[in-house]
Amino acid sequence: MIPMPSVMSPQRQLLMSATALMMVVVCASGTVTTISIGGKAMSVIPEATLVRSVVTQQGKPPRKLPVQVPSFAIDTQPTTNAEFRAFVRDTKYRTEAEKFGWSFVLAPFVEKGADHPDNKPIPGAEHWMAVRRAFWRQPFGKGSGITTRSEYPVVQVSYNDAKAFCAWAGKRLPTEAEWELAVRGGLEDATYSWGARYQKNRMNIWQGDFPKTNTLQDGYHGAAPVDAFGPQNDYGLYNMLGNTWEWVADEYVPLDGSPPPQEPQFTLRGGSYLDSIDGKYNHKVDVTTRMGNTPDSASDNIGFRCAAVVDSDSEKRTKSHTNDEL
Repeated sequence: MIPMPSVMSPQRQLLMSATALMMVVVCASGTVTTISIGGKAMSVIPEATLVRSVVTQQGKPPRKLPVQVPSFAIDTQPTTNAEFRAFVRDTKYRTEAEKFGWSFVLAPFVEKGADHPDNKPIPGAEHWMAVRRAFWRQPFGKGSGITTRSEYPVVQVSYNDAKAFCAWAGKRLPTEAEWELAVRGGLEDATYSWGARYQKNRMNIWQGDFPKTNTLQDGYHGAAPVDAFGPQNDYGLYNMLGNTWEWVADEYVPLDGSPPPQEPQFTLRGGSYLDSIDGKYNHKVDVTTRMGNTPDSASDNIGFRCAAVVDSDSEKRTKSHTNDEL
């Protein structure tokens, strides 16, 4: 349970206070509606039907399953280190990585000062290391920090940590259907948020010989700031694809007909900076990219963003912006 103060703290009052409406720059093809909850810009996604391909039996063609998704709001950018720090200061929350005393870090990013006999490669995935004292405030282990990374996505957060933050912020994690509807940006059959073809410098992925060489064609080695690359689609959403995986609310169920995991897992969407454009290593990044992980797991490429129900209170803070107004 999150320890909550009996009297709202100044930090909490500041974060939850009413704020001016925020304007989001959108592409020429439409209109985006934005609201601000707790000082964070959110895009309002209109009600729509999401059609998903599901294999119910291996060897059989996939079935098209329509899912009706009511209108909702989703953060335009992932949760940042600065925002998570405000949450921790207000609630004295300790993440699961802190409680465990270690977490997963991609080997090239392990700080030299973090050297310890207990920091060991993961068998079968030697590019990952279990690093002592790696958590959200020092995401790569002892010697790392977030002083210069306030506007980077918070990482080393579990599903449970993400749920706790969203509840504190008066929001919730998006459902998987909501997340996928949002990442598609109103495009039904496109491979990417912006369209059918891959475009350079639209998302942060690994380019080169993983894990030895990253050519840095996208400009980043590891995670990028939450506003990097600009909006990826006409809903004004940043970094839905690549950069860091994002927790969603749903328990993970394979859609390819494979058996379910032996222990409960929750769903991650979007891929990360160590995934690829073609799936030759790690995951292929597109609007369908997904995987599962246990709710207490964390690493330096997992973050999240929050969602909220669009109700009468939020509508009072809502405004639509067409390109003529921008």
